[in-house]
Amino acid sequence: MSAGQETVLDEYAFLVSETDSKGIITFANDDFCKIAEFELNELIGKPHNVVRHKDMPKKAFKSLWETVKKDEVWTGYVKNATKTGGYYWVFATVYPYESSDGSKGYLSCRRKPTKEEILEAEELYTIWNKEEGK
Repeated sequence: MSAGQETVLDEYAFLVSETDSKGIITFANDDFCKIAEFELNELIGKPHNVVRHKDMPKKAFKSLWETVKKDEVWTGYVKNATKTGGYYWVFATVYPYESSDGSKGYLSCRRKPTKEEILEAEELYTIWNKEEGK
């Protein structure tokens, strides 16, 4: 896994964002903006992968998209990138939903993972990245 300044979430951090069906950010709460080091207006209208860390294997996001497109809830550990090149780990839960106007979207809620959970995710992602030739 690559270096960079890690931001460790505090116990009460709860990062929330919403995207449309194509993964474009439509909402982000203050915790998400603060940890990712973006202003809200820098995130709205951008693809959610603006915070994707290069260490994340494609297989993880393939699993996410396959799950939510079946209208099922996805959970997993994600290493995200900050605006200044650092990173932070989250345990994410992504909920598919349909608005009253019929449009689909996704709500992602994230909390701090334990050190043990991060170590397990790093081991798995290292294997997946090797399989992907990273």
